[in-house]
Amino acid sequence: MANAQIEWMVLGMVSTNTYLVKNKETGQLLIIDPADAAGRIQEKITGMEGHPTAILLTHGHFDHMMAADALKKAYDIPVIACRQEEAVLKDARYNLSASWASPHVMEADRYLEDGAAFREAGFEIRMLHTPGHTEGSCCYYLPDEAVLFSGDTLFAGSVGRTDFPTSSGADMQKSLRRLLAELPGETRVCPGHGDETTIAYEKRYNPFA
Repeated sequence: MANAQIEWMVLGMVSTNTYLVKNKETGQLLIIDPADAAGRIQEKITGMEGHPTAILLTHGHFDHMMAADALKKAYDIPVIACRQEEAVLKDARYNLSASWASPHVMEADRYLEDGAAFREAGFEIRMLHTPGHTEGSCCYYLPDEAVLFSGDTLFAGSVGRTDFPTSSGADMQKSLRRLLAELPGETRVCPGHGDETTIAYEKRYNPFA
């Protein structure tokens, strides 16, 4: 039975979706891709009466993590990312902050391998390594909630760009096909930019599939 209250904010210079996922039973809360404006995110969390337990990053581009360090410090919580994204997080050229914003680097507290299953904020979560947009791009699947946080891998009717450092068009195609093959059609997809969609819709209409 669905137990997640999912709220989102559109933040930062390229309109990134930051997701706040609260466990209705415990009040524990996940922060996914804190793009910018840590103070605004904290105000939203306070309004939700949430208690953050972790920050999940779908990838290391600056527009998905500029508020991560401040929120980590404010709540004393870990930052979690895919193992293959370590280099992007730690290099301002790779994470694009050097050319788009002010140079910024960071380190995750926990790096996960593909398929890692873990429990956080009372949710069962599976991390899916989905390279393409970056080498260590990943998605977070909450099977009991039937929701996928897809970062910049899968958008409504599209996919993420593959012309950045560590990007790969071939890997993106493989990752997209994996998501559409492995996940149930009713899965709600919450992307890093733009509107929500579902796996079933993308199987039928995504031109990159």
